[in-house]
Amino acid sequence: MALARPRVPHRSVSVESEGLDIVLALDTSGSMRQDDFRSGGMPVNRLQVAKGVMAEFIDHRPHDRIGVVVFGEEAFTQIPLTLDHTTLVEALNAVEIGVAGDRGTAIGSAIAVAAKRLKDLDAPDRVIILLTDGENNAGRISPMEAAEASAALGITIYSVGVASNRRRGIDLLRPGGGPDDRGLTQVAEATGGKYFRATDTSSLQRIYATIDELEPSPAEVRELVDYEERYRYWLVPGVLMLGAGLFLGRTILRKGP
Repeated sequence: MALARPRVPHRSVSVESEGLDIVLALDTSGSMRQDDFRSGGMPVNRLQVAKGVMAEFIDHRPHDRIGVVVFGEEAFTQIPLTLDHTTLVEALNAVEIGVAGDRGTAIGSAIAVAAKRLKDLDAPDRVIILLTDGENNAGRISPMEAAEASAALGITIYSVGVASNRRRGIDLLRPGGGPDDRGLTQVAEATGGKYFRATDTSSLQRIYATIDELEPSPAEVRELVDYEERYRYWLVPGVLMLGAGLFLGRTILRKGP
């Protein structure tokens, strides 16, 4: 056992440079209550699916500061930018429909609030990922005005529209039947970002995985590994037992000719 050299590694991680600053803007209006998505074969509402996918996204970016803005009739910061992702995910899971008002969708206000959070930060890249299932119909600022201001600050916006293609016989791809595809595309492209359309859970997961690849974290991480040697715990008893065996073999347990 001593010759096998057992040892226990102790790892420490130090971040040499910062990662991205990312704000997740999440629609919590009443329409997000629609259960036209599925998880584990069961129907679930859009907000539940969105929160689950966002939690996975957060888990994949441990060295980025991430915050959450929620919006409905109004918009506000639910979770400030933080590296404490455990607390972040717990707070995200607690977000409920209607927390920012459930009778409107203030997309422009959501972008403005997110951009305000990011504008004074010195991260190499700053990103807003906006998820909604509707069109702007609340707030005092239009999505394009907010997008243009974000672009001037060097902030990139990725917009995500969610809603299944058909629900209870209604075609959600027609104008007014779901996310404002054209408007969300313009908002994203104005900042150098991209618009994505999610029609089910798997497509939403792929979208966030794509954004994860499009915005790699620039954080430089150094991992230090220190080993605690444990062979001594086996070597000392082994030597004592070997010595005892030799001693007994020459005395009490000595074999005759």
